[in-house]
Amino acid sequence: MFQIVFFNVLLALLFMVPGYVFCKLKTAKPEHLSTVSVFLIYFCSPCMVLSAFLGLPRQTEYAMLMGLFFVFSLFMQILFFLILYLIFRKRHENPIYRLLNVGSVLGNVGFFGLPLIKAVFPDAPEVACYSSIYVVSMNLLVFTIGVYCITGDKKVISFKNAIVNPATFSLFLALPLYFLNAGQWFPEFLKTGIDVVGKSTTPICMFILGVRLAATPLKEVFGKWAVYAICALKLLAFPLFCFGLSLLFPLPPTFRYSVLILAGTPCASVLLGMAEIHGKCTDLAADCILLSTLLSILTLPVLALLIQV
Repeated sequence: MFQIVFFNVLLALLFMVPGYVFCKLKTAKPEHLSTVSVFLIYFCSPCMVLSAFLGLPRQTEYAMLMGLFFVFSLFMQILFFLILYLIFRKRHENPIYRLLNVGSVLGNVGFFGLPLIKAVFPDAPEVACYSSIYVVSMNLLVFTIGVYCITGDKKVISFKNAIVNPATFSLFLALPLYFLNAGQWFPEFLKTGIDVVGKSTTPICMFILGVRLAATPLKEVFGKWAVYAICALKLLAFPLFCFGLSLLFPLPPTFRYSVLILAGTPCASVLLGMAEIHGKCTDLAADCILLSTLLSILTLPVLALLIQV
């Protein structure tokens, strides 16, 4: 299991190399990434979710597990956030501590987590849906406490955006197809096309991060204590907290270990998007995403050792 996770994380990191090289050669430019991101978020990401649900047989057990995973993933994120908030509440006026609070919880559970969890459990089709469900529960926090922590302004909290966004749209589209057992009658050529586009999310996401890494001075990425603190909480403390919480309940092994791996994914790339939109904490958010992604090759394989327990 250590080897499976290590080599899949390594493969994901290798997808950063073209972006890094092309940026250094000035054939790819950071200012063009917004267009690529739109394609990734509004087309590739929905295909990723649709592919996961089309590959899941219609069973009452799976439907119940997906609902349970939504509740559990939302609960553990909120609980860890509240614990950190209580610890650092006296310093919440400082944007560093606000980003530490939210960056330690929100992870790249879709673009990075979904292919990883499928590699860990190749014979369990439900784990891909767990990742998609996790993205939806996380987005409820991104547009509420997430955007508040980045800006420090409660006025920018948007419950509408928390519900109306590409992740929830994809789920609302995928669920009816799942309950109609579309995996059995959906045209094969369309299923193949959706699957191919869905699988492109990781290379595209990592290409974007590679360009950002090339455009960022390495001293900024590796020279801030706050970045290391956020990475330690996100990559180690949060997944171990979630895994320990899951041990308190009689959950299926794939459910429990999916929680562990998905919670241990690097900081969510959506943090940088929110920071850029509102013009707050942009550099710190970018540094956290880049460093946590690089360090995940050390932490995720170690976390995977728990799967053998």
